[in-house]
Amino acid sequence: MNLHEYQAKALFRDYGIPVPEGEVADSVEAALAAARRLGGESWMVKAQVHAGGRGRAGGVKKVEGEAALEAAVGALLGSRLVTAQSGPEGQPVARVLIERSTAIARELYLGMLVDRERERVVLMASEAGGMDIEEVARKTPEKILALPIHPVTGLSPFQVRRAGFALGLGGQLKALGPILQGLYRLFTEKDLSLVEINPLVVTADGGLLAIDAKINLDDNALYRHPDLAALRDPSQEDEREYQASLHGLNYIRLDGNIACMVNGAGLAMATMDLIKLQGGEPANFLDVGGGTSAEKVAEAFKLILSDPNVRAILVNIFGGIVRCDLIAEGILQAAREVELTVPVVVRLEGTNAEAGRRLLAESDLDLETAADLTEAAQRAVAAAGGRG
Repeated sequence: MNLHEYQAKALFRDYGIPVPEGEVADSVEAALAAARRLGGESWMVKAQVHAGGRGRAGGVKKVEGEAALEAAVGALLGSRLVTAQSGPEGQPVARVLIERSTAIARELYLGMLVDRERERVVLMASEAGGMDIEEVARKTPEKILALPIHPVTGLSPFQVRRAGFALGLGGQLKALGPILQGLYRLFTEKDLSLVEINPLVVTADGGLLAIDAKINLDDNALYRHPDLAALRDPSQEDEREYQASLHGLNYIRLDGNIACMVNGAGLAMATMDLIKLQGGEPANFLDVGGGTSAEKVAEAFKLILSDPNVRAILVNIFGGIVRCDLIAEGILQAAREVELTVPVVVRLEGTNAEAGRRLLAESDLDLETAADLTEAAQRAVAAAGGRG
């Protein structure tokens, strides 16, 4: 789960990480009131969306005076911001963050993430702050220092010093320690999967300030943090993916026209590969899980059928923990609740597969069954109008 910048900065404050003074606003009037409380004549207006690259897309603006502030906020609120990371549809802007502008001497990068190969949280530091860190890693990886943190000892003083030297900090080295220690405590105590400050700036008067803040939370640990789970913004997520999460379904929307419903992530990937091999394009990744129920299958079907791009549905179930007759009951239940407007190809194998196929055959629904996965993929592609 992602947080907005203003939410991430609130956490930064709780952990002693310095951030600019700012207030979030959801209207022009609220933005003007916030600017007056903050004082000064120059402010930053920052669109609050779950996408990087806001500055290049016009989502971060420095304004002088209230008239310019009003115009900038009015243009952003209610718009959809299209960035390099948002996709062509963009993300809706419902809030803006108003901050006092900062005199910047240098821009740096700090981040922490989980390195699964090392089985460690890794601290990353780079003098190439304010830039696309992925681009820096691709073109000039030597500019990024990566320090694995041992889970027993935690962040060590020598690692703070190494990061400070890599960032070219002298007089700010003492101030860097509490920032890094605060980031690490935040990361571990709140079960983060990623935290970034890009940029961390050296101000004109020699201080350190987190101008931006990005936090990704580990979804699997949200049950331990109901306060953070409450910060979720569904408007920033694909509607179908959000609805799927409410029903415990793993769903990712794709650009094709053949919907897939599969139990197990590996089998789902293999199913999509085979659709591609047969000349089709998958419309989604959908894993109903190993211990699914008829009700969950029915919800999955409704989700699939809500996508107007879907021209055929391929159900591929291997019965192990889940019984194939339960899957068949879920398909029939969904068909009763939602009109089937596209062809459905079903491949059942494993526990109670014969009973599941019999249930489908005895129904009055127009369903195709297939004996193996290749045949099922061929029939689905043909039904969608592709190569059969």
